[in-house]
Amino acid sequence: MLPDISSLHINGTPHKSSQTTNDAGIPLPEDIEDPGGDRYMEKLKEYAKSIPYAIEPYSTALELLDFFTIRLIQSVEAKDFDIGFLQWDSMLTYWLMLKYPLPKERRIKLAKLYFHLSITPGMPAQMIATCADGFKAFTRSKHKVTIDDMRLPWKPIYDILSQDLFLSRRQFEYTQISWCMGYIADNSRKFFHPNTINEMLSTFLPLLDGTKLDTILSSQYYLTTFLPLSHPQYYLPVFFRLWESINSYMYDERMLQFFARLTEMHMNPDISNPKKIVQLPDDALSEGEGRPDWDLNEANGTGPWQGLYKDVGIFSEHEWHFIMCKCLASMEIPLADGGSLTTGPSADNQVGFEIGRLPKPQWRIPSLARIIVYSMASDGVPVPPSNAPTPMFSPLPSGVSTPHTGGNAGDYLSAPLGKKVHLLRPTAYLGGSKALDSLARMIASTESFFHPSNSGSWTADLSAFIKYIVFDFNKRWHEEQRRDCKTPKHRRLTKLMRRELVKSLRTVALLAMFSQDSTTVANIQGCLKSMSLMEPDLILQPILERAVPSLEALTETQRTLAVIKALGAVAPAIVCRDVYYPGAKHLVPLLQLLIPGIDLNDPSKTLCTTAFLVEISQYIKIGDLSVFEEPPIPLAQLDMEPTLPAGKSMAMPTMSLNDLDGAYTDMEPRLSEEEEDALLKDSTRDFPDWITSFIRRVIQLLENLPEEGPNGSAGGATEIQVVDAVASACSTICVHLSEPLYDMVLGMVFEYASTNVRTNAVRAIHQLVECVANADPAKTLAKFLPFCARNIQVELENGASSLRTTSSSTPLPSDATLHWNLAILRGAVYNDGKAILKYEEQLMELLHLLHDKALSKRGFSWTGKLLSSLLLTITHTYPLENKFVNPEEWESEEFIRNHHRHWGKVYQPDEITVAWHVPDKSEIEFALRIFKELVEPALNALEALLKPGVERDAAWRNDFCRHLTLVRNAFAGTPTLARRTMTKQEFSDAILTSDIIGDIPEMIASVAPLNSGFALIDPDDPRSVYLSRVRDRFGAFLHNASVALQRQGEENTVDAVQMLVRSIRTYMMEYGDSRDSYYVNEEQFTSEKNVARQYAGQKVWPRAVYIRRARWYNAARLRWNSIERKRGPIEDHLIDDLVEWSMWHYPVVRQSSQSNLDALCSVYDGVRRRVLPVLFNAIKPGTEDDRMKGALWTLNSPSFGKYAISEPTYANELLLLLFGCQNHEKPSIQDCVSTVFENCLSNFVEPNNIIFGIPTPEVSSAISHLKSDFNLGPKNAVLVRRASEMCVQRIAAVDSAAKSAIGNILDIGRASRTHWRYAIYAIRCLRTLVRRDVHLTKEQISYFLDKVHEDHPSIRYYAQRAVMKSLRNLKMRTFTQGPIELAIMKNRNPLKRSVLVKLSPTSTTQFLDQYISPFDSSQTGPIFYDKNPPGWLVLPGSVSLYLPPDATRSTFLPWEPGSLEAIQAIRDITTTSKFWEDVSVYYSEENHETTIIQDNVSCVKSIFQTLEDAPFEAFRPTAEKLIADKDQNKQRAAAELLAGVLGGSKHWPQSKQDALWKWFKPKIPVILHKNIKSDTLSIWTSFLEYIFYNKDPRRVQPLVDFLLDAFKNLDFNAELSFDAFKVISLFRSFYEGLGRKFMPWTDGVVAHAWGQISGEHEDVRAFVGEILAFSQSMKWSPSPSIPSAGVFVRECMTTPYSFDIMSMRGTYHKDRVLQLVENFKRWRTERISGSRAFQSTYDRVGITICKWLYQALHDLHAISAFDYILPLMPEIFRFTEVKDNNDLAIRGSTLLVRMCGVTPPVSLVNPILDAVFEAIQTSPSWRVRLKALPLVQVFYFRHTPLITEIKIVEILEVLCRCLDDEVVEVREMAATTLSGILRLSPRRSVLTLKERFVHLLKKSTIPPRYHSTYNKAIRQRHAAILGICALVDSYPYTVEKWMPDLLTKILAEHTYDPIPISTAVRKCASSFKRTHQDTWHEDAKRFDEEQLAALSTLLTGSSYYA
Repeated sequence: MLPDISSLHINGTPHKSSQTTNDAGIPLPEDIEDPGGDRYMEKLKEYAKSIPYAIEPYSTALELLDFFTIRLIQSVEAKDFDIGFLQWDSMLTYWLMLKYPLPKERRIKLAKLYFHLSITPGMPAQMIATCADGFKAFTRSKHKVTIDDMRLPWKPIYDILSQDLFLSRRQFEYTQISWCMGYIADNSRKFFHPNTINEMLSTFLPLLDGTKLDTILSSQYYLTTFLPLSHPQYYLPVFFRLWESINSYMYDERMLQFFARLTEMHMNPDISNPKKIVQLPDDALSEGEGRPDWDLNEANGTGPWQGLYKDVGIFSEHEWHFIMCKCLASMEIPLADGGSLTTGPSADNQVGFEIGRLPKPQWRIPSLARIIVYSMASDGVPVPPSNAPTPMFSPLPSGVSTPHTGGNAGDYLSAPLGKKVHLLRPTAYLGGSKALDSLARMIASTESFFHPSNSGSWTADLSAFIKYIVFDFNKRWHEEQRRDCKTPKHRRLTKLMRRELVKSLRTVALLAMFSQDSTTVANIQGCLKSMSLMEPDLILQPILERAVPSLEALTETQRTLAVIKALGAVAPAIVCRDVYYPGAKHLVPLLQLLIPGIDLNDPSKTLCTTAFLVEISQYIKIGDLSVFEEPPIPLAQLDMEPTLPAGKSMAMPTMSLNDLDGAYTDMEPRLSEEEEDALLKDSTRDFPDWITSFIRRVIQLLENLPEEGPNGSAGGATEIQVVDAVASACSTICVHLSEPLYDMVLGMVFEYASTNVRTNAVRAIHQLVECVANADPAKTLAKFLPFCARNIQVELENGASSLRTTSSSTPLPSDATLHWNLAILRGAVYNDGKAILKYEEQLMELLHLLHDKALSKRGFSWTGKLLSSLLLTITHTYPLENKFVNPEEWESEEFIRNHHRHWGKVYQPDEITVAWHVPDKSEIEFALRIFKELVEPALNALEALLKPGVERDAAWRNDFCRHLTLVRNAFAGTPTLARRTMTKQEFSDAILTSDIIGDIPEMIASVAPLNSGFALIDPDDPRSVYLSRVRDRFGAFLHNASVALQRQGEENTVDAVQMLVRSIRTYMMEYGDSRDSYYVNEEQFTSEKNVARQYAGQKVWPRAVYIRRARWYNAARLRWNSIERKRGPIEDHLIDDLVEWSMWHYPVVRQSSQSNLDALCSVYDGVRRRVLPVLFNAIKPGTEDDRMKGALWTLNSPSFGKYAISEPTYANELLLLLFGCQNHEKPSIQDCVSTVFENCLSNFVEPNNIIFGIPTPEVSSAISHLKSDFNLGPKNAVLVRRASEMCVQRIAAVDSAAKSAIGNILDIGRASRTHWRYAIYAIRCLRTLVRRDVHLTKEQISYFLDKVHEDHPSIRYYAQRAVMKSLRNLKMRTFTQGPIELAIMKNRNPLKRSVLVKLSPTSTTQFLDQYISPFDSSQTGPIFYDKNPPGWLVLPGSVSLYLPPDATRSTFLPWEPGSLEAIQAIRDITTTSKFWEDVSVYYSEENHETTIIQDNVSCVKSIFQTLEDAPFEAFRPTAEKLIADKDQNKQRAAAELLAGVLGGSKHWPQSKQDALWKWFKPKIPVILHKNIKSDTLSIWTSFLEYIFYNKDPRRVQPLVDFLLDAFKNLDFNAELSFDAFKVISLFRSFYEGLGRKFMPWTDGVVAHAWGQISGEHEDVRAFVGEILAFSQSMKWSPSPSIPSAGVFVRECMTTPYSFDIMSMRGTYHKDRVLQLVENFKRWRTERISGSRAFQSTYDRVGITICKWLYQALHDLHAISAFDYILPLMPEIFRFTEVKDNNDLAIRGSTLLVRMCGVTPPVSLVNPILDAVFEAIQTSPSWRVRLKALPLVQVFYFRHTPLITEIKIVEILEVLCRCLDDEVVEVREMAATTLSGILRLSPRRSVLTLKERFVHLLKKSTIPPRYHSTYNKAIRQRHAAILGICALVDSYPYTVEKWMPDLLTKILAEHTYDPIPISTAVRKCASSFKRTHQDTWHEDAKRFDEEQLAALSTLLTGSSYYA
């Protein structure tokens, strides 16, 4: 008996009986079928299942990956970076497009390799960018690679970045290196070990200097980009301390982005667990990196680790309030004051351009939103929920004292509003969340700024803010619903929070919905969409209530558009049953209301309507459900209108515990699901009527289109857009129609199409028929094809299209029916080739007839399009439908009867089935039949047309174009019919002519074909062979036709040539994904996902998204097969032909040929190499003009020009040929040459071979790790060696080409006949060719120095820069140690020494004090420190000081030996006096410069630095002559020359420096005193700024001495103010240039200047203000106990916030300010009034102080100004009321308002308010009171988060007292201020005040006018009325519960009271009417009938609201 082998299995795996198949029934490969629980293999399986052919097994893909990886390894080992590596990297990118998972180990090893390559010094920029992007791609997913898998070093990135970021003054050729390094750091920081935090802090914190914005922003960038995000507990306190002290908008932006990341990341408490630091291997230490141990365990707290959580999220209460202040400031809301915006942007004006080279931070608005959302948690007692549209907050406890009305009304109104004892009770928060409560307060305070009537630039920010809030909330909500969520349950969002959030934002979103600004509207749409998904019952109803009236009226276009967009936004809540079950019943009535939205006269409305229809119809089946009998549901509602209400709406219940102040309290109980279904099913009975109306409306739109033009389009771009949008909506609707409705629509379309012919709607009817064909091709064909075929036949037989034309023209009326039927037929063959087969004979007959008879251009073009569409339909692989449910489900009986239950269904990826069209044998045969019966005969006819002797007249041209159109379209319609392959021999042949020059064949990338939906894949299949033969024949014909037409000349050829060029493109390009582009599909997939996305991180999608994804995956595989095209002899001939056509004499032909050539370069290798010699030949002198133009414009395309200039074998020839064009006279050609030159030079880079000499141990280590995956034999070493040898040859070729280019261009530059424009190009080329890795030649530098005094300013400009670059490179080559330092240009000065710092509390002060002591030549140790001094915050471990130069020995000489000849040439040229005379001529020529020109100075400096004092004797006479000449331009030249020589002498031997100063010192008084005039002062101030910038003042001691002496002896009150002003200006340059180095002189200078605060001259007083601001800034220095990073970090962590470790507070001038306070009292009494008031000491000092404090508020250290403003506030208020000095009054007011734009120290908030209160309550001047009142509101608005509730109550008390002021204006201002503050006040205070105001009003009686108490009584009643008006105004967009009574029973009674009472009432009524217009349909429900009538009378005297 035989054994049973059926039970045996291999490798222990049982045999599977049912193998998984894809949607076409083809089994999946075994290694893909069973993913083994791997989520990425699961994804691959989903992709594999979704396409209709077998994909390659995973093992095959891995073999391909291994091959690519090995090639990458080999290219790196051979240092073949710029060719080999980049090619194989692109192959890896293509491999990743195939969606095969990259094994984790390989991913890690590749990531490390890419990382280390990207941070290798000297690496070409393109390599850095490619490796940085590759690294990001490998590590993007936080799941695939984590820090547990690999650690990376941070120091190498920082070393390159810090070296490259800030350029020296002679560096100007900056690169993208800084940006790339920042990008790499940002993407790799998650792999920096947390142990690096201390080392990073000790590296970055010492860089920070609070007086220099560049250092603040750069050190901040380092901190926020490098520090690991995982353990911020160690540095968060430091960050907040720094942030609080710095006033900078740019600083805020990056900080907010950083905290946004932190808050989101640290929802998981385990991330920051200190134990992880110990557990992680610390294996990524780089050279010179330490691990300081600062013992910061305080940050970890005690007990088990609970996470970073503090009071609000990860922030303390103090930090949170600070962030919320930043949030308010970020919205940039201008108040009526016009000047209290944040002053940060003004401070940012100090920033240098270098910071702009770093990656920009994320926009602050999304950052703020993320911080708030991810800080929400149940961290407080919840406020009882309410139904209020915008909820209120934290009610104060009861126990309000009830005052007595006796006595003064002000005393009564301002009686205490709350007993302080009760404030100790716990505060309640909205939703139980502090962050949510803060958000709601902020939204409430900015509510009015959302209203369209109050919109501006801020509205877009505000609307974006709420959009991001709800988007992030939704994202977080769904993250927390997942099982793997790491957020602790007690920190998660709650339903209460969600509901309260929506309530908080609902009102403002509905207000902004009607904005005129498109950005705002788009933001609000996003916001409404997210909110409707969160709480649909709160959002849908208000929108419907706004939508119905707007859609019914259709009067206000803007409003209609807004509601249609809003409906589109909330579409999921209407149709998705799982989002909101009751929403669907509103759909059909809405659709009926939207019918008028299809309107050709209103394109915007039509586009919005169609977008809504597409959005809705993709989620539902449109079918009448009422036809299916259901047992009746006993519901009264069924008799009612099932939808939207006209008056009272069916509303939703709420989750509230009570209905305090609810706007939607009249809500009926929610219906059960059965009842909802019954209403919905009943509403679907209107679907047939709606679809009928819709189709009629569409047809009406088509009929009204403008007439079609010659190009076949009706109207302009707008009409085309409208028709496309309507067609898109029709297509989606038709797909989702039930069968009866589809048949009805098909009948309607057929009836219209068969009974009409519209010349204006030919294109449109094609699209409409395409829509119905897409839904059911079989029915459409059955209906339309016989009809169209019959009509076409009749038309053609009766002469339609019989007039021969070949160019576009308006079609003849007699051809209209033919075109109409052709368009319909083309639309009918749009989908499903299987359905077409039935009509094969009919179609063949028709195509024959059309080809023979359609002779007009439109006729044969549409015939070609019909053929192309037909072939594409039968031969392409594509999804057949995209219904919202799977096909089997759509057909099921249950779905047909109950499809309403499935609306809005979403799927998991594995639940999808896709129905594909895959061409079968019959379809392929049909396609081949077309080729045999139509295409081949057409080719025969075409070939016959080219035979000799055939007359080439108009008929010939028509036949040529007609036949060629047919053949071209046949090939255009079959891009995926047969797969083309290349044999190994063909590939080898192609390599010989590849565009890649100088690499071995193995390094030239290639790919093997993959399965990808081609119909024929066997190259030996007879059908493939046949098609290949026909294609070759087509190609040969195209070449022969090109040759013939070029010979023929111009007659009858232009149209033929255009058709020929198009045909060449089709032949060469139409293949693979050309008709189903990978990139287009990717864009559409992304777009569809964005539209369908309900929340971030969504895992389930509508079915259409998955179908698009499947199509995209199919396109990716087609793309793979399209990467490589065979370039055989025919293709080469056609490329040659295109080149000729691109240089033809007709521009239209030239342009299309050029664009085709450009496109060919992207798919065929070797095109450039073949084309460039021809183009080069065509730009030689003597070429015909048109040909030359064509060649130049072709060269201008990036594919040719950029390639040629960067390829050494071509660059030289190209440059010489371009220079040779200068003799051409035609201006148009010269313009062409200029354009080509500019584009080429932008890609012409300095050759640099440093990288090949740089040791790369880290790269080698990464390579060896990668190699361990493979068994690489000896063949690998041989290949690497060959590749390496080829690299060496390539480098030699580059060097040789550069050398010959220098020689050739020097000859051109020197030639006298060279035109100036070409001379500029020559010097630009030569400047680029100055290399840092090659010695300087004497020819180069001699040429540059000659051109330094050339006539043309541009030549001089480039020559000077070339000199600077040459000599800087010389310095670098001499003093860098090794290739790495040369690569990053790190200079090692021979005099520089590193000195260890001894840390003590006074270390920094001692360091700075040294600057005041003059240098003594006897000092020998390191002494000089030129750069910005260290130690502002903390000191580094060591500082670099410079030794004084030797007395006689040169510091720099001798320079590198290789450049000695060049140095001698410099010496020979610059030691002649003629050189300096020539230079001085141009330096001193007249121009508009009022300061020295930096380039001129740097050029002179470079010469003197290189040669020391050798040229000085030649230089001296010229300099002396210029110094003596007082002319402005001569003085500027003198200043430039002197600045250059003084700058260059810095490191000369001491004896030579002494000699120079001996010469210059006597000239200092002449230059800086005697010769200075008003027009030369700015020149010499800029000279001093240059001298003192980054210069130790001891190096220029004579200048320092002169300036100090001049200042000390200055007569500030000299008769001529200019005498004082010039000294002050020069002195200002001195101290501003020195910065913190000026510290030792500061006290003396300030003391000297202080005495002049009331000086005679305004300039002097302004200077005093400046020196006060400057000294305050300089003296600001943080105060850690020891200036070390470790101590500072620990003290920030351990000291309370009240301890001012940053020394933020203003202390330096405190005594002077207090002295001023006293002096002002005296000066005020001495003040002269009237016209001479400005001369008073009071006014002079007042203006000076205002200027100083205003400047201080706009500085980096603005926060310190409050300590000075506060004591002076009473006086500043007095300034504002000065009547006879407008300047002082304005400055005082501006200062007070500006003060509100800076966040004050928390401890000063109450004192500032108290000072304002004092001015309000004690000032005898009503004008002061009037100015002070709005200040309360401004300050309150800007700093709400910092103001305590106790203080708010106090504010209310003060304002209430002012309501009883004697002056009407003050009372009214108090009321306005009160209304603004009540909006955010505790609810209990509001109710108390209401009771008081009403009580006071009722008690007030007005006696007769003559009575003595009349005025008091009026005032008292006015106070009460103003208070009531303030209450009403404080709720502008809602109606509180108490408001109807207040308006109709209290206010209305006083409409006719005496003025000002009646005025106040009417003003309040008018305001109420204006703000409640938009929401009156909701607000009216708050009033009963009687109240409405009373209100109407109050408002208008008539029944406005009736």
